[in-house]
Amino acid sequence: MTAFSNRITKLFGIEYPIVQAGMIWTSGWRLASAVSNAGGLGLIGAGSMSLETLQEHIQKCKAATEKPFGVNLPLMYHGVEKQIEMIEQEGVKIIFTSAGNPATFTNVLKQKGITVVHVVGSSKFAKKAEAAGCDAIVAEGFEAGGHNAREETSSMVLIPAVREAVQIPLLAAGGIVNGRQMIASMVLGAEGVQMGSRFVASWEASSHLLFKESVVSAGEGDTKLSMKKLIPVRLLKNAFFDKIQQAEEQGASADELKELLGKGRAKLGMFDGQLEEGELEIGQASALIHEILPAGEIVKEVWKEFLEALSNPLYQPKTVL
Repeated sequence: MTAFSNRITKLFGIEYPIVQAGMIWTSGWRLASAVSNAGGLGLIGAGSMSLETLQEHIQKCKAATEKPFGVNLPLMYHGVEKQIEMIEQEGVKIIFTSAGNPATFTNVLKQKGITVVHVVGSSKFAKKAEAAGCDAIVAEGFEAGGHNAREETSSMVLIPAVREAVQIPLLAAGGIVNGRQMIASMVLGAEGVQMGSRFVASWEASSHLLFKESVVSAGEGDTKLSMKKLIPVRLLKNAFFDKIQQAEEQGASADELKELLGKGRAKLGMFDGQLEEGELEIGQASALIHEILPAGEIVKEVWKEFLEALSNPLYQPKTVL
């Protein structure tokens, strides 16, 4: 594969500027190590893990790859301080933070020699992340699956807006599953991409096979942003989604939605494979995913398509007479 170097590859010590998102119930050590071994950056998703489980996944990932990998750490959960302490002890040098104020932990992490990247959904929060000392930013458009920004800004608008707002390296996320979308993101100002939905449909993802098959079967319009009175989340439409939709249309309060959501709903759907009663978090770009593949093959395919698009005469500048 053709060598490539920019600020993102240098920051993480990777071959290709492709990052696998740290998703709950999906991004375990098998997926993270497979992506890293293929030349991208794999992330372990700490959001669905106890402290002990996270440590086990980190240790197994270290055994499975000698290449860089990181941990995605949602800041909205309890026990973040203990997670950070353990992550440092295990020698992980890259942390992606999300769902919280980057100023809370970024300085602490950087003092420990950890590279910090924060996920944002607006240029306002991108500026805050840069001011907090983050080494890079992920700008995630509202096409993305899972929890989403309230601004509902699409990637086509968000990426150039964030690029104008900050100077630090920028990864694009939200609606990206192939090399053509990757090159479009980089034309808009990104220096690499973070992909979640595409890696859900990988053999190494820890999510249930039935969920992976439902992602591959999804078409345009089969996902929708929901539960905006709580934390907006993009879901694949199913019986549970219909219940939420009906409740929202009837004016349900945030507390009523929280009660309807209950506990363990995401695990029920994505990990246990209960496709009707579970919460199925996936992005709009699931409509462009047509098969489950090994994670390493996904990295290679995306990069190959990126290079082909880059050399395609249709995309080359032309002199207008």
